[in-house]
Amino acid sequence: MVLSWGLFYFLHTALAASKLKRILESKWPIVYKWYRLFYSILTFILFFGIVILVMFLPVQQVFIPGSFSQYAGYLIATAGVIVLLRSAKQISLSSFLGIRLMKKTLQKPELVISGMYSQVRHPLYVGLLGIFLGYFLVSGTVGALIHLGCLMVYLPIGIYFEEKNLVVDYGDDYLKYQKEVPVFFPKFNKKRG
Repeated sequence: MVLSWGLFYFLHTALAASKLKRILESKWPIVYKWYRLFYSILTFILFFGIVILVMFLPVQQVFIPGSFSQYAGYLIATAGVIVLLRSAKQISLSSFLGIRLMKKTLQKPELVISGMYSQVRHPLYVGLLGIFLGYFLVSGTVGALIHLGCLMVYLPIGIYFEEKNLVVDYGDDYLKYQKEVPVFFPKFNKKRG
């Protein structure tokens, strides 16, 4: 399972690289037009493959979850789902899936800095972390611990490369946003306009 997550995260980062996108856009514009849709489908297939793999793994407990652990796990996972959904709601689905490129609307989407994105720069990752942590606290299994561990190892790497791409795409606007909004953990005492 660790190798599956490793492959998933490696391809997720490598295929999202700005350099790859620029090469495709300049040398193979027809391929670039379909790139994001291909990327989204491949990501879904790999993720679905990991889900299938998990169903065939033997269940081994790291700890037996008690009522407090399960309650906390459900609470954290639910908060993660809420953060994930509220964050995803602010992103254009057509841009995310690559449909915008297929329609030849090559304008970059606006930089989203409102809502959840005014509190942290990567609320989708915050939501995923909540879901994976909650799942581990509810199940207490080795598999859930591996999911959580792989995500925690990947997050700093993924965020680093994603932010490099965002600086290339949005320039000074993103650099300013980086200075004002924390990466992952919100500053509750700071007011934003």
